[in-house]
This record gives sequence, structure tokens and C-alpha cells, in this order.
Amino acid sequence: MTWSFLVAGVAGLVISASISTRYLEQLPRTPVPEEMRMTPRSIEGTVVYATVEEDKTLTLIEYLSLGAFVSGICFGCVHLRQWGLAYHMSAEADDYSEDSP
Repeated sequence: MTWSFLVAGVAGLVISASISTRYLEQLPRTPVPEEMRMTPRSIEGTVVYATVEEDKTLTLIEYLSLGAFVSGICFGCVHLRQWGLAYHMSAEADDYSEDSP
């Protein structure tokens, strides 16, 4: 489950970066009311103007990707903590450990 969140998050971030790059190359630098491109978006310090739908789509992809990636990291940390605790408990119960009487 952890890997699926991490992979999905990274894939989404790569997709959003490619969309941002495409927007930077294709979208106008000034508002175009005839095409409804009046929503400003800053990409790498350059302001481009997109439609409301384009802006919402890119924002949604960015936030969902980041959320999936952070969730994957959190699940991984919880898994590692539980695995380490289980390993520690099994080491205490080991008959051959140094602390055995």
C-alpha cells in the first residue's frame, strides 16, 4: 500500500510538471477574454493566463499527487516503526540474547 501511494504521488507530480511546462510554452502571457483565458497562473516566475477549468484541473492534480506522496511517506514511517518494534520485541524474547540469565 505504501509503494502504491508513493508511485502514484510521484507519477502525478511528474504529470503536473509536464502539464505546467506545456502551459508555459502554449498559454498566452496576457489575458485573452475571447478565449476566456483570464485566470493568471505563475509558472516558474512567468505569469500565463488559463481558463478556469485548466487552472482547476492542474491545481487538483498537484494537490492530489502531493497528498498521495505524503500519505505514502507517512504509511512507510508507520510500517517501519511497527516493524522495528516487532523486531525489538522478538529480540527480547530470544533465548540466545546476551541478556539471558
